[in-house]
Amino acid sequence: MGLAPPGRGPVRLAVLSGHYLYYHYGCDGLDDRGWGCGYRTLQTLCSWPEGRPAGVPGLAAVQTALEDMGDKPPGFRGSRSWIGCVEASLCLDYFGGPKGRLCHVPRGAGFQGELERLYSHFVGGGGPVMVGGDADAQSKALLGVCLGPGTEAYVLVLDPHCWGAPKNPSELQAAGWVGWREVSTAFDPNSFYNLCLTSHNLEKQRQALD
Repeated sequence: MGLAPPGRGPVRLAVLSGHYLYYHYGCDGLDDRGWGCGYRTLQTLCSWPEGRPAGVPGLAAVQTALEDMGDKPPGFRGSRSWIGCVEASLCLDYFGGPKGRLCHVPRGAGFQGELERLYSHFVGGGGPVMVGGDADAQSKALLGVCLGPGTEAYVLVLDPHCWGAPKNPSELQAAGWVGWREVSTAFDPNSFYNLCLTSHNLEKQRQALD
């Protein structure tokens, strides 16, 4: 990614393995500013680990799937209603994407307690982690974690709220759409958060080999 480790130097650093595509506001010509960040983060999750657009659903397909599953009422398709980690996990299973596992953090102030889980996730070959909350409803993806020294801790955040066509990764990094953020300031202490941790879909891999 071309990003130097943050802070005073890592004691432990882990980032996702594999490849992904960056989906963000308007990347397919649809103006979804103000409501589409959860869909875009889901699309990024679906692109992992190959980093290819094959199998990545469009926003209308996601809304139709949630209706078909009975998670959303008729008329949800075509709306500007947002989705979160719970809906994303349902769609990962529906579309045969990576396996999604949900984790609930009651308050952002307790996010520090999830860092070991995230570190183990990335060390174990896990993919991007979707994050979203209530007071902080802006969806984003976590691509890595950096721990230490002491209580110093950072997460590598991929933000889907970019509008326009970034020319290269350096431009994204300079604008802050991807970068290391200190955990103590990256999350609202009064917001709950859901996480959707992605891992390899072994059944899908077996079918590809058959």
